[in-house]
Amino acid sequence: MPDAALPAFALVTGASSGIGADIAREYARRGKPLVLTARRLDRLEALAAELRALVPCEVIAADLSDPAAPAELFAETQARGLFIDTLVNNAGYGVPGRYLSSDWSVHRDFLQVMVMAVAELTRLYLPAMEAAGRGRILNIASLAGLVPASAGHTMYGATKAWLIRFSECLALESAPRGVQVAALCPGFTYSEFHDANGMRGQVSSLPGFLWMDSRKVARLGVDAVESGRTRLVTGAANRVVAWSCRYLPGALVRLLVGSRSRDFRDAD
Repeated sequence: MPDAALPAFALVTGASSGIGADIAREYARRGKPLVLTARRLDRLEALAAELRALVPCEVIAADLSDPAAPAELFAETQARGLFIDTLVNNAGYGVPGRYLSSDWSVHRDFLQVMVMAVAELTRLYLPAMEAAGRGRILNIASLAGLVPASAGHTMYGATKAWLIRFSECLALESAPRGVQVAALCPGFTYSEFHDANGMRGQVSSLPGFLWMDSRKVARLGVDAVESGRTRLVTGAANRVVAWSCRYLPGALVRLLVGSRSRDFRDAD
């Protein structure tokens, strides 16, 4: 069992930009020591320099598309004597286009980041949380995991649907042992995500009420897991969309989503 006198850290994956960086900022604002990890060391160091004025901050560069990375990340935090009582599984991206438009190696790396790394990191860090009788796991899912599939970005929505169900099951298993688990389901968020997946031009034409600032999304996510919520869809418009997809006739919802999918999915 971890020494109760030692500081407990929040480990944030994909912390170099976007929602991940703002979740790190939100935890720092609340006085939570941090471990920041992502591929881009220069960005991690810049964020750490910003946040060290508020909290202790460790940096570990890791590429979660490497199957060895989760175990290596865990070993490094162990070697540094860091107790992780909060895990934020945020790292992620999208693969644009049809399923057959990318080589299998691209999809394999995507699944490693979006599914395998999340499951393995959770399996590595959860035992110490349960042993201590306290912990938080915040999984950054998406509204895409709650709406019907559309053409393009073939596995993105599927991985987010998995992440939501994984979070819900884990919450039921771990809550009696003092560990809160939440899935955050944002919709369109102002960040670098759409630049990275090549969809900035398409999504920029969407109406402003569908968008949220990543700082607000981060705050809502941290509030959700800290208050014991299991799933949170951010924003009134997104909650209406999620509700509609759940209660309207399936054929109608699929037709509506399919008719607008080119606005936010590259299906070519």
